[in-house]
Amino acid sequence: MAEQARSKGLSSAVCYQDAKAAFRWLEEAFGFEPLFVLLDAEGNLAHSEMGYGGSTIMVGNEWSEDHKSPKSLGGKNTQTVHVQLAAGEDIDAHCEVARTAGAVIVQEPETQFYGDRSYRARDPEGHIWTFGVTVEEKSADEWDAAGGFTTKTRLDD
Repeated sequence: MAEQARSKGLSSAVCYQDAKAAFRWLEEAFGFEPLFVLLDAEGNLAHSEMGYGGSTIMVGNEWSEDHKSPKSLGGKNTQTVHVQLAAGEDIDAHCEVARTAGAVIVQEPETQFYGDRSYRARDPEGHIWTFGVTVEEKSADEWDAAGGFTTKTRLDD
């Protein structure tokens, strides 16, 4: 495996009680692409990365009192990860694959006022994932009118 330089950007890291099982499940349920796994001398997963489009998600085991799976915290989440599908992808079919793999669908696919169709799913350890695809491109004026909002670039404008 060749080492890859990281480009500027964001990625998220999610902790699991059983990161090996999560890694396999995320590929099956959500279509994430395995990039690499780092195994320790006992064969335990020390670190792993998966790709989706141009993004990376890091998947690992709980490793400190501050890095826990929702399964260890009564199902509580402090963040969710949003995954954007490419234009034209079938989000309803994506949702059904996730459901078949055991995801709990906490919000069925629904078209939002801003033009994306999205759904939310809970994985086997309690992480909540949001998936969306743009089904209708709308201007800020259009989504403001539809949602009753005011869109600005900065808070101070």
